[in-house]
Amino acid sequence: MTQFKSKTVLITGGASGIGFLMGRLALEEGADALIIWDINDDAMQKAKEALLQNAFQVHTFRVDVADADSVQNAADQCIAEGLLPDILILNAGVVAGKYFHEHLPGEIEKTIGVNVLGCMLVAHAFLPVIMAHGDGHIVSIASAAGMLSNPRMAAYAGSKWAVLGWSESLRIEMQQLKTGVRVTTVTPSYIDTGMFAGARVNPLLPNLSPETAARKIINGIKRNKIFVRMPALVYLLPVFKGLLPTKWFDLFVGRWMRVYKSMDHFGGR
Repeated sequence: MTQFKSKTVLITGGASGIGFLMGRLALEEGADALIIWDINDDAMQKAKEALLQNAFQVHTFRVDVADADSVQNAADQCIAEGLLPDILILNAGVVAGKYFHEHLPGEIEKTIGVNVLGCMLVAHAFLPVIMAHGDGHIVSIASAAGMLSNPRMAAYAGSKWAVLGWSESLRIEMQQLKTGVRVTTVTPSYIDTGMFAGARVNPLLPNLSPETAARKIINGIKRNKIFVRMPALVYLLPVFKGLLPTKWFDLFVGRWMRVYKSMDHFGGR
């Protein structure tokens, strides 16, 4: 079991959405301190004020997780101030939600930068410290899109496939080296935070409430789960992909479950 009590938790993209909710839950579970890394100063200030009302210890840093210098400078500052994360939740993410050829200049780079480099750079900056403790937990918020191709999500899905592969490789490395560091990969479907406003599938694959998603992730960390997939049907995706011919899979998931139409009315934030 991974205990939050007396631990320091760092969450990227922690000022809003499930990032904020996970941070609050971690503090309620007994974490000594919460470190929020985010790009949005106003959101961080509001998050800090809300959490301080309960006498929680909260530290905020403006960080562009896609920028190596920004990440390293913030990590160095945290380490110098004795803010050493025991649990690192790599949550920051962006989505454009359009056909690949419609992407504007910079959108592809931003998607890969935040979603992929944002995980790798932050983990790389803190892993030596976490490994030195012989304990710790790295949590990657990937996506069901990392397991399933989807129209209007080519760049986003590609970024989450990368996160999935990286996170799983990191888990095996930590086990092979006997570091004591645990790795959990989270693959949720659409979460109603506003990031995927307008995206819909069908009643068998409902949009998740942010509170439910945050609670499932925190519980998964506590139980040292390798994967946290939600809703439950997402656990069957690898089985369907492995057993069904591609055309049948497209028919079942794409047409019958309407997954390939799920971004048709995407609005985003």
